[in-house]
Amino acid sequence: MKEKCGVFGIYSRGQVNVTPMIVRGLEAIQHRGQESWGVAVENHPSFRKMGLVAQGCGELLRKANIRGRSGIGHVRYSTLGSSMLENAHPIPIGDSFRIAHNGTIVNTDFLKEKVGREYSLSKGVADTKIIGLRLLQILKNGNEWFDAFEKLSNELVGAYSFTFINSEGEVYGARDPAGFRPLCIGWHKASSSHVIASESCALTAIGADLIRDVKPGEIVKLSDNNVESHQFAVGKRKAHCAFEYVYFAHPSSKIDGVNVYDARKKIGKILGRKHPINADVIIPVPDSARPAALGYSQETGITLEEGIIKDRYRRKGGMRSFIEPTERRREGIVRQMIPIPSTVKGKDVVVVDDSIVRGTSSKILSKLLRKAGAKKIKMVLTFPPISFPCYMGIDFPTQEELIAYRALGDPNDIQKTGEKVAKELHIDELVYNDTSGLSEGIGIPLENLCTACVQGEYALDHKLKFKNRSDEAIK
Repeated sequence: MKEKCGVFGIYSRGQVNVTPMIVRGLEAIQHRGQESWGVAVENHPSFRKMGLVAQGCGELLRKANIRGRSGIGHVRYSTLGSSMLENAHPIPIGDSFRIAHNGTIVNTDFLKEKVGREYSLSKGVADTKIIGLRLLQILKNGNEWFDAFEKLSNELVGAYSFTFINSEGEVYGARDPAGFRPLCIGWHKASSSHVIASESCALTAIGADLIRDVKPGEIVKLSDNNVESHQFAVGKRKAHCAFEYVYFAHPSSKIDGVNVYDARKKIGKILGRKHPINADVIIPVPDSARPAALGYSQETGITLEEGIIKDRYRRKGGMRSFIEPTERRREGIVRQMIPIPSTVKGKDVVVVDDSIVRGTSSKILSKLLRKAGAKKIKMVLTFPPISFPCYMGIDFPTQEELIAYRALGDPNDIQKTGEKVAKELHIDELVYNDTSGLSEGIGIPLENLCTACVQGEYALDHKLKFKNRSDEAIK
């Protein structure tokens, strides 16, 4: 199972009921997962629901009477594994603790073999439960939490941010040694609470202040002893996910010292400087591409207008198409976007988008804009061509579904890839960003970014290699 989700954890030293804050925090990171969500509060069973947080939080807050001074929460976006309640997090591990996970563990079979010697595992058991059971095995051998997780980390290959709540109500958060997945720590003064979350926007939502990011290879414990820290590993290199900055993260978040909105806007300016396109109007694809479109407009002097609107009055109007689990559901969300004919009719239009993965959304949008009267459609993308699968938690696991790979298969020829993808999408021109422009815009050296989906080089101590065209991962 590969998951690009959101995690949240909180511990109040002021004896304040934290359940409402967990709900608000999860709503703030709903963009990281739309399939299911869950909450685990001390001295209560895990509460898990399919769908969006807003659709079930009333039951949690009013009917279930789940109250406590510590807890964790999770919003789920799966890429493999059934979209079903059983796979929703936080997952209970016996009576010892509950676990929530954001990331991908690529050596699950190795862990499953160890766990299977003691526990009976169902055929479709989730990787997060396997990890939890393996941690339980280590804890049962008399290890304390910090030592136990350090031993577990030596067996994990992949990307992760974990949150745990144990039977004593203590909350833990851990981040992988390369820092693929984000995780930060905050302080909520009014309730005397320490908070951990995938993104700082969750801290802002509850009125907490950002203290710092959890360091790669660090596990922290939230309890009456404030924040205790243990560095369980030091990676050979940092590998922050570049896709977080252009698409996944909320624009108000700050990740590893980088303001996401500023990074997206700067990337747009860099693209405007390197690849100015003659056009009458610039329109962003809502919502993640808006800052980049503004930067592109400021650099080129071409007017920025709203040309595509999400129909937020429909049930799924505010949802993200990319993280939907099926092609049909992704298409359903994109088709609810509404073009504005007065903006595009008879004009050469530059559409600014964050990326193209499968091409599903872009093909639908190009048809909508043509129907609305656009004379020419040109596209500028803030992310380079995605030509390789991601084993670190993004939903493009095989090359065959990647439009850039299907069009050319050569990650080094960005211009020709753009020409072929443009032809497949029935648009007039397409410009990709390159990795140097991406790095410059984000403000993180390229060697500290994970761009494996662009270049096929995976920043893991255990190397991943391609065995064949289907890109099966092997150790």
